[in-house]
Amino acid sequence: MYACAVRYQKGKVSSMNITEKNEGSSSILVVEGRLDTTTAPALEAKIKSLEGAVKSLILDLASLEYVSSAGLRVLLGAQKYFNSIKGSMVIRNVNKDIMEVLELTGFVDILTIE
Repeated sequence: MYACAVRYQKGKVSSMNITEKNEGSSSILVVEGRLDTTTAPALEAKIKSLEGAVKSLILDLASLEYVSSAGLRVLLGAQKYFNSIKGSMVIRNVNKDIMEVLELTGFVDILTIE
């Protein structure tokens, strides 16, 4: 498991955990917590570490509590990469709050969400 915890503004902590599961040429990343400006670089680095190693990425966002524009940028970058290698990226188990953000930003038309 990869974990990222960063203190910001008056002692608050922004944290995210990433758990990886592999299934053949696919990787499943379970993302928990907050995907924001402070934690997005950790997810981006994890996804980049998979480049060349997997053709398919599944992001399980069941326990994702918050996503900012920085997090959306990481999702978009990952989608572009997997499109460029003719691979696939699927986002699963999106809660209603995160889905609302994806709908308002138009990301539902860009990302594959199940």
